Amino acid sequence: MKTIFLLGLLGCTLWMGCRTPKTKTAASATQTVTTIAFGSCSDQKRPTPLWDDIVAQKPEVWIWLGDNIYGDSENLDTLKAKYDKQKSNPVYGQLRQSTKIIGVWDDHDYGVNDGGKEYPRRKESQQLMLDFLDVPASSPLRKQEGAYSSHVYGPKGQRVKVILLDGRYFRDPLKQENKVNIPDPSGDILGEAQWQWLEQQLTKSDADVHIIGCGIQFLANEHIYEKWGNYPTARQRFFDLLSKTKPKGAMLISGDRHIAEVSKITVPGLGYDLYDITSSGLTHTSKPREEPNALRVGKVVFDLNYGLFTIDWARKTATVRINGDKQATYLTQEIPF
Repeated sequence: MKTIFLLGLLGCTLWMGCRTPKTKTAASATQTVTTIAFGSCSDQKRPTPLWDDIVAQKPEVWIWLGDNIYGDSENLDTLKAKYDKQKSNPVYGQLRQSTKIIGVWDDHDYGVNDGGKEYPRRKESQQLMLDFLDVPASSPLRKQEGAYSSHVYGPKGQRVKVILLDGRYFRDPLKQENKVNIPDPSGDILGEAQWQWLEQQLTKSDADVHIIGCGIQFLANEHIYEKWGNYPTARQRFFDLLSKTKPKGAMLISGDRHIAEVSKITVPGLGYDLYDITSSGLTHTSKPREEPNALRVGKVVFDLNYGLFTIDWARKTATVRINGDKQATYLTQEIPF
């Protein structure tokens, strides 16, 4: 792990190598970042009405949060063809030209619905995802098991660290009763190597804002679908790690659910409220319904959506919005840091 820890210090070069930004918009290691967009659940077969809205926001960073395609196959040619179709979208191409693209997978782009470490083509599938994200062939991430990564942007005093967690490659299989997911206190999500890496990324980090992303929701815990709550010991370990390392301005982002919502908890010892902003999906969402979530702040969004952070460095505040088509805004949450 020494190599991985050293690479974490290299910041934004981890995913994208030393590629020079193609316009002034794309983030660099020294440029102050103020706008970060993110989203998930983009079916390559469906219309994509949000890309022009996202491009118009001129984000310095775009974060894929999983289900970046709907692959669902052990056939690598099938997965590649779907990635190629997604990547050929001309408006997404405009975003690639102007914005730093980073990301992590969830299950459908991983290759199997609700899959974990039991998926037999995970190594090969990881390479296809790295291809999609334009990660250079020489990147150490090509040799790393698991798709987790860290990216640092901006000068000291205005520094953002984005930490993307792989909730698939090492995850134990879901525990079920009568085909319904139930909590498994003995199960893990990240695997020990990733846990150690995460602690290293958080310990004495000099970033002022830490955005931590994963394909599945961290906080919402009452629904029956995939979530960190299916692995309660791992979920508590994550909270305990935040309490131990006390990163400045930690904010969580997630996808997967085909809804958008904001959840909030108080983590003992952290010193500030912890938010999880869920944005899903870019091309399709669930039908409106009642869904309990005692941690929710505001409403549930069932429209097509993406997330947008706007960082005000003078006020030490990040405003996160859930936006939609035709410049719509459905949710707004200010988060001090």
